[in-house]
Amino acid sequence: MPRYPLPDLNTLPADIQEKILEVQEKSGFIPNVFLALSRRPAEWRAFFAYHDALMLREGSSLSKGEREMIITTTSAANQCLYCVVAHGALLRIYEKKPLLADQVATNYRKAGITPRQRAMLDFAMKVCQSSHTVEDADFAALQAHGFDDEDIWDIAGITAFFGLSNRVANVSGMMPNPEFYQLGRVPRQK
Repeated sequence: MPRYPLPDLNTLPADIQEKILEVQEKSGFIPNVFLALSRRPAEWRAFFAYHDALMLREGSSLSKGEREMIITTTSAANQCLYCVVAHGALLRIYEKKPLLADQVATNYRKAGITPRQRAMLDFAMKVCQSSHTVEDADFAALQAHGFDDEDIWDIAGITAFFGLSNRVANVSGMMPNPEFYQLGRVPRQK
């Protein structure tokens, strides 16, 4: 049960309503994060502006699936049920691998990922758990796998941003929508 009641969509500012309805049309439901954060419209706008800047940045070598892999892995470390379930669903969809989200959420070191992705997640976990220990050798390890400095910034930024998201979701009692649990696990009905 959420600690803060979800606002009624009809009471929200028009720009936020419009964005939420776009998401609903695309996904078939309104992810709880959109309503939960809308209780503070200025923060909602800032949150989703930064989210979009990180997650939709062009020119990065990180795929959509790899971005979701970072979120799912680090959200599991932060014990954020909402983000593991919601972003795990997106990871399954983007990578078209129904087992991958469960694997990286449980133990990414045993997941069916590439050495490049393993290096990416090793760095993301270091940023998540002990960012004060990041050093030049960490950059060199990523560069050996083809990541450039901007990609490394993306990995760190996504990890840090979702660390904030994980903490807000945990404190607020945000729960994943039931729809997320099956997404990407079974083929879509036509």
